[in-house]
Amino acid sequence: MGFKILLCASEVVPFAKTGGLADVAGALPKALAALGHDVRVAMPRYDAIDGRALGLQPLTSLKVPLGGGTVEAGIETSKAIEGVTTYLVDSPKHFQRGTLYGEPDDGERFGVFCRAVTEFLRKSDWRPEVIHANDWQAALLPVYLKTTYARDKRLRGIAALFTIHNLAYQGVFDPGILDTLGLDRSLFTMEGLEFWGQVNFLKGGLVFSDVLNTVSPRYAQEIQTAEFGERLEGVLKKRSADLFGVLNGLDYDEWDPGSDEFIAAHYRADDLAGKAVCKRALQERLGLPVRPEVPLLGLVSRLAGQKGLDLLAEVFPVLLESDVQLALLGTGEQYYHDLLSGLARKFPQKMGLKLEFDNALAHQIYAGSDMFLMPSNYEPCGLGQMISLRYGTIPIVRETGGLADTVTEFDARTGEGNGFLARERSPVAVMGAIARALLTMQRANQWARLVQNAMSCRFSWEKSAEEYVKLYQRARDHRAREGA
Repeated sequence: MGFKILLCASEVVPFAKTGGLADVAGALPKALAALGHDVRVAMPRYDAIDGRALGLQPLTSLKVPLGGGTVEAGIETSKAIEGVTTYLVDSPKHFQRGTLYGEPDDGERFGVFCRAVTEFLRKSDWRPEVIHANDWQAALLPVYLKTTYARDKRLRGIAALFTIHNLAYQGVFDPGILDTLGLDRSLFTMEGLEFWGQVNFLKGGLVFSDVLNTVSPRYAQEIQTAEFGERLEGVLKKRSADLFGVLNGLDYDEWDPGSDEFIAAHYRADDLAGKAVCKRALQERLGLPVRPEVPLLGLVSRLAGQKGLDLLAEVFPVLLESDVQLALLGTGEQYYHDLLSGLARKFPQKMGLKLEFDNALAHQIYAGSDMFLMPSNYEPCGLGQMISLRYGTIPIVRETGGLADTVTEFDARTGEGNGFLARERSPVAVMGAIARALLTMQRANQWARLVQNAMSCRFSWEKSAEEYVKLYQRARDHRAREGA
């Protein structure tokens, strides 16, 4: 028999997306449903969601407790994810904003989302065995289950899995938020939600969930250290026996050089002729000289220090003095916009830069580049390196988080490995990894073997979903031991 699972997240593809959380929250339920589980999704109903295109239908209405009174909320449903019912919490006061995050009342907004989900489950005919809460926006769900609703007959015994997609984003608010959201002030302790005089939503998920996980095994270990723990390493170490890492998967239907609608020519591991066509097309699109032999290094990224742009800012001026080309796409911090724009003006024959979001160009960079730069300072999982491997574009990464779990250093002697790693966090180490990649590209036989290694890698959602099923069982067992 399959599990009954309710996955809760603040953004889900195809409804709303700002980052990788939405990809996971859209792909994992589909994979779980394919394995025979009854999985459903809950998320906020933002005004940017096209209800008609996604087939939203009204289901029921709720009175959600808030600040001593109630707020009206509706529940809409959609079947836009294959095999999965999605419930959307429609509280116009909180989600008709035009933006997903960054509002001054975000604590109230996502607290209402969590409480609305619990209120909906109280009156629904369907009851999950496990609630799978993702990131701080859904972290109060396990808190409500084990405190405010602990004695509710409909909700008792529901287990909770909490997934950390990026520990840096925690949802920290003034203590008064507890009163607004109907959470007892007894929770404002070091053992509860208190965090340096504030209330930390994500900490609530860490403390009150039955099982915890991150999106790669390496990151699960890293966040238990002071360097990566974001001042929560003590809480995480205390729960280390319940903390696991499950690598995200990749949608191999969307990212397939054999059928990608955005690229100039299709290709496969056993016929790479199309990759050369894609390189030429990319050079032409970015206004670079068409030179098949020149190494072309791609980057598709948020332009921020976390993504290693601080390291690349020191590497690029040196690298561009050599015979290479760069294809860069992304938006982010103004400092990096200005720095990269200056380099593009100085090296117009070597650097193609687009400071925007362009999905088609992203596909073209993955397909047309020889190498892919991703020297993140930390990376919970990362999809860019998985995509580049799929396209035979060799990743050059930092040895951290999910990058270390998916990329292994190429060894010319054995012919094993799929990329190049900078082990230390320094421009020298990143430049060293790039130099090793450039040297290998000069040796045609070695490079051909490396490309084959890369394209043979598989990080499927089916495998990841099977790992999550094990965690759901563990969460149920944990809940049963607590006597729920």
